[in-house]
Amino acid sequence: MTALLAAVAAYLVGSIPFAVLVSRAMGLPDPRSFGSGNPGATNVLRSGSKAAAILTLAGDALKGWFPVWVAVRLGMDDTVVAVVALAAFLGHVFSVWLRFKGGKGVATAAGAILALDWRVGAAALMAWVAVVVATRYSSLGSLVAAIVAPAAVYGWRGAGPLFAATCAMCAVLVWRHEGNIRKLLRGEESRIGDKKAAT
Repeated sequence: MTALLAAVAAYLVGSIPFAVLVSRAMGLPDPRSFGSGNPGATNVLRSGSKAAAILTLAGDALKGWFPVWVAVRLGMDDTVVAVVALAAFLGHVFSVWLRFKGGKGVATAAGAILALDWRVGAAALMAWVAVVVATRYSSLGSLVAAIVAPAAVYGWRGAGPLFAATCAMCAVLVWRHEGNIRKLLRGEESRIGDKKAAT
């Protein structure tokens, strides 16, 4: 029962659509109406507002980090903590407030993984930054980070519930980037700073 309640609470927190709320509060277009239509920080950036994109990124990361941090602070075992992390992530990807549609989950996964183990979060973040700085492809950075994160969890924490949850999040994240992968292969993917094409 505790695990179920924790998962439901984490899912509801993860479902908060910061991209939509921040854009609305700042008088910007709904991010679902332009670019990729994705309610995430990269697409919000296409509105021309860096401040809105930063706030969205922070909110999306926080809603992944906070439920996991609470679960760890309450002394819940690794299985429950792993379920909470996955639930918060799925809340973003399948938001109840957006009719079970949502973003790709990069920032929320990063926040959850950072709360699971800061070393893993740091490794994934460094991988993302390195790829984005070199290529300006946010999607490619996310895909590389999705490979690094499970490997880092396994290296530091071994196989177990946290590894399984990280693998599940990263698998969904890669699946959500299917369109980006196709565009990358065709050389049509847009880069950070572009306002036209969708990622």
